[in-house]
Amino acid sequence: MLIIDNILVSDAIKGTYFSCNLQACKGECCVAGDAGAPLEEEEISILEDVLDEVKPYMSPEGKEVVDWSGVFEYDTEGEYVTPLVKDEECAFVYVKDGISFCAIEQAYLEGKIKFRKPVSCHLYPIRIKKVGDTEAVNYDTWSVCAPALIKGKTVGIPLYQYLKDPLIRKYGSKWYAKLVAALKEE
Repeated sequence: MLIIDNILVSDAIKGTYFSCNLQACKGECCVAGDAGAPLEEEEISILEDVLDEVKPYMSPEGKEVVDWSGVFEYDTEGEYVTPLVKDEECAFVYVKDGISFCAIEQAYLEGKIKFRKPVSCHLYPIRIKKVGDTEAVNYDTWSVCAPALIKGKTVGIPLYQYLKDPLIRKYGSKWYAKLVAALKEE
């Protein structure tokens, strides 16, 4: 395990190769699971502010859930997460050509909003866990991402490089540079 500016980083971050393969996995990470995507508290108000711009990209069922419950709910540990449609896919999912995509990100990509998507989604398959007064950066092993592991090895991209932008978004470019330097020393 590495410690970068008091942030704990799992060894798996270095040894895992990863590159999303939506053609193979069909965006299953946005559909499967037992809870919605983790949300940071400040992301809730952002989602509330941009909801009108995101709704045109959402499924009718997702819109109904958000209209009824709002942009978040609580998971079994009392943490904020995105709401789910029928306890399955994220309310912000839409399907195109059999692949699940994020309505929030689509609104962002089309320049409708400045918020890309929840940082937990941007970072996936990295999950951040609170550990006392700090955080732990962990690789979340999930069979849904098996095609991404194969593609990552094929193209030769380590997980920490694949997730450079979201890691910088979460911790800053100086932190990321320290992470890269520490990983290269090992």
